[in-house]
Amino acid sequence: MGDMFLCFLHPFWTKNLDFRRKWDKDEYEKLAEKRLTEEREKKDGKPVQPVKRELLRHRDYKVDLESKLGKTIVITKTTPQSEMGGYYCNVCDCVVKDSINFLDHINGKKHQRNLGMSMRVERSTLDQVKKRFEVNKKKMEEKQKDYDFEERMKELREEVRLCYPYIFCPPALNFVLQIRRRLLHSTPTPRG
Repeated sequence: MGDMFLCFLHPFWTKNLDFRRKWDKDEYEKLAEKRLTEEREKKDGKPVQPVKRELLRHRDYKVDLESKLGKTIVITKTTPQSEMGGYYCNVCDCVVKDSINFLDHINGKKHQRNLGMSMRVERSTLDQVKKRFEVNKKKMEEKQKDYDFEERMKELREEVRLCYPYIFCPPALNFVLQIRRRLLHSTPTPRG
């Protein structure tokens, strides 16, 4: 009995007392694969094909984040979930509390799956990339019209001259400035 006690205290005296279970990875991979095939065959007796989702594409609508900005909403117990505070996703039927998390949700895997898309992007061909470069180059050339500085200044002055008479009427502006000068430079008279 004393020897048995000592072998638990000192590792050199132990003979093969390793009680930890050794995991056989190959065996568990086979079991997992077997379970998946059984689950697929269980439905209607036919093997279920994996869902084919379309590739990720650009959003064709503008995300509205500013419509509820600065507005007050009264929320009661009977208020539907779509009208509660925060941003409502009608695809996933969930409410997200702030705009950053809403954007994360819209771009996330769960939302894209509910839309029927995978997170894979279509691979572009060389011709598509060249066409895209040409389009971007044309846009840049349109933006970079070579303006003569003096010519551009004349255009801006003319634009200002046409707009300002409707905003500031010079005679009225002069009248206001005169009154302001008088008030600033006059000394107050004591009332008594």
